[in-house]
Amino acid sequence: MSSFATLLIAAFFAQTALTLWLLARHLKHVATHRDAVPRQFATAVSLENHQKAADYVAAKGALARVETLVELVPALWLIFGGGLLWLWNLSNQLTQTPIAREVLVMVFVAVISGVLSLPFDWRRTFGIEAKFGFNKMTPALWFSDLVKNTLMAAVLLLPFAAFVFWLLRVAGDAWWLWTWAAFMTLQLTMLAIYPRFIAPLFNKFTPLADGAQKAAIEGLLARTGFASGGLFVMDGSKRSAHGNAYFTGFGKTKRIVFFDTLLEKLTVPQIEAVLAHELGHFKHKHIVKRIITLAVGALGFLALAAWMMKQSWFADAFSVPSAQFLSAPGLALFAFSLIFGPLFFWLTPLSALYSRKHEFEADAFAAKNASKDELIGALAALYSDNASTLTPDPLYSAYYDSHPPAPIRVARLAAM
Repeated sequence: MSSFATLLIAAFFAQTALTLWLLARHLKHVATHRDAVPRQFATAVSLENHQKAADYVAAKGALARVETLVELVPALWLIFGGGLLWLWNLSNQLTQTPIAREVLVMVFVAVISGVLSLPFDWRRTFGIEAKFGFNKMTPALWFSDLVKNTLMAAVLLLPFAAFVFWLLRVAGDAWWLWTWAAFMTLQLTMLAIYPRFIAPLFNKFTPLADGAQKAAIEGLLARTGFASGGLFVMDGSKRSAHGNAYFTGFGKTKRIVFFDTLLEKLTVPQIEAVLAHELGHFKHKHIVKRIITLAVGALGFLALAAWMMKQSWFADAFSVPSAQFLSAPGLALFAFSLIFGPLFFWLTPLSALYSRKHEFEADAFAAKNASKDELIGALAALYSDNASTLTPDPLYSAYYDSHPPAPIRVARLAAM
């Protein structure tokens, strides 16, 4: 076994070990604080709801522990057990066209991954989410979503993958720059078309009705100088009792979307405060910054792939002859994508830290342009209704969480 293969195995097991250790810390910490509501939320969140959140975390964590171990098996088989080469040989029985074979290998892996994930998704939806009163989906809707997501992924990703594999053959050493340009074009196109053409395949969007809610929202938009492509209500309640609000699209396609469940749970001033937070993301150009971050990350990913794919020890790690990767560069690029996660898992805390910085900035904008007290009230209501824990393990939260822990977030708001 090559040194690089040994490094990869160590990286996979280290990722799994750290994932399970952090999860164990989190579950223990939440359970330890199950019987006492944090002081900042003592009057807003009942002990019953606080305990429900702790039990919800425990249920999800138990399933996540098993899923983490199951996901490790196909990864090890593909990379170290000769699985990738086996699938490549299998593709030869269906077609002899090199690019088609490379796409087929992607499909095979996606099918394997999808089949393994289905029982966990079913358990989450009809076991955990149903037990805690959140699931509104029927098995028919669950299956319909599965079919739609699969077809959408096939329509969008398979032609793109084939195009990239073609670029690998015709663009010379600059293939990774052309691929980066194509990838970013696809991302920006998806941002533009998603609100009008893709999201409606899954949910119904209706204009926000006239009334106190719309008047307050339009007043906030006027005060902050924000022009949107419309205010919409999404029928999130047909799938889940969880509430949310978000921006989608950019330019003339920019929309503000509220889950119907959110509008039912919050008062008008609280809705205004939540929207002010979302506006804060826009005013601070967080979406643009995240697109830039994605662009830089994608460029780095492809540059590293272009270098590693030429190294003989890279092919050796997959038990694939070097000549095979040279004649099938799409297979080599896909192989690199399989090891990208474990190698860059260690950067997760930096990504989470960057996201939490944005959340603090959006909170500050909301406190300035709406009401910090109403935002605190809205957060408390959403934490309670969504069974979000108020007491995450600090280390687990620092590693993963894109949003600040509830007590820290509320304390900052209160001090403004």
